[in-house]
Amino acid sequence: MSKINLAGGSRLHGAAWKRLAAVGMAVACVLATPAYAQKDKMQPVPIPAQPNAIELGTGPLPDAKAQESWHSQYGSLFARNVTVATLTPFLPDPAKATGAAVIVAPGGGFRTLSMENEGWDVARALADKGVAAFVLKYRLNQTPPDMAGFERSMSELFSGAARRPPRLDPSQAMAGLAPQIADSRAAFALVRRRAAEWRVDPDRIGMVGFSAGAMLTMATTLNGQDAKPAFIGVIYGSLAPVTVPADAPPMFVALAADDPFFANGGFGLIDSWRAAKRPVEFHLYEQGGHGFGMYPKTTTSTGWFDAFARWLDMHGLLKPKPKAG
Repeated sequence: MSKINLAGGSRLHGAAWKRLAAVGMAVACVLATPAYAQKDKMQPVPIPAQPNAIELGTGPLPDAKAQESWHSQYGSLFARNVTVATLTPFLPDPAKATGAAVIVAPGGGFRTLSMENEGWDVARALADKGVAAFVLKYRLNQTPPDMAGFERSMSELFSGAARRPPRLDPSQAMAGLAPQIADSRAAFALVRRRAAEWRVDPDRIGMVGFSAGAMLTMATTLNGQDAKPAFIGVIYGSLAPVTVPADAPPMFVALAADDPFFANGGFGLIDSWRAAKRPVEFHLYEQGGHGFGMYPKTTTSTGWFDAFARWLDMHGLLKPKPKAG
């Protein structure tokens, strides 16, 4: 895996990256400490069997001391202290396979990963539509190994740094995501390398991300070099403006109007895509909060996946690609 050249800087505006850095930490805190607000305490669980997970070869996280651990919350599974990146395929029935594929990036503020709600459940739903899905378990920032220490560190972060955002320039922010971007690039490379085996069209591989995973999806699109997603989904991610490349892929965006992190910062990302005359679809749901993913809720935000599937179909991705000639 070649190294990512960050010398050219980011395509995100400096102010946007400052907001993203601050929000990323705030999201991490809230996602990590819902026991305080919603009385749904995190419970450590054994690392589940992942027989189909494939190591991506990006190496162990540099200087990592804490080892991977998992916990349950909201009836769902979360991973943290991920030090070795993997990709887990969820392949459709060959009779239904369309040739399209999606790299799925769960969220969790780069400190946890919502593996079930924003990973496996999304992948299964895509596979049911005939789309090959691959859940990316990317490397995470280290947190205390014990649950009490983890909760305490997140509480301290939320009460301190999250209220006093650090001032980061774009190159610093992008450099901070270098391991995750490397994992994303490796995921695209692996799927393309095994495209024939997995019945995937190498030119029809997209990416969908949630919260921090949406940030990684955008970073991969703008600075992922050889990754080049064919289409992207940004689900309750930042809508900060970006500089859009001329070949930017079609983009689907879903956000709740009551999202506590991203609903009040304007729609710069949407405006950026439109100004560049690139395809974009935007769903702003009245209610849903942050992190709704595949959880069944009474709000219309639950319909985001059906809307995403219709959007994929509109772009011809739920049907086999017509043969030339």
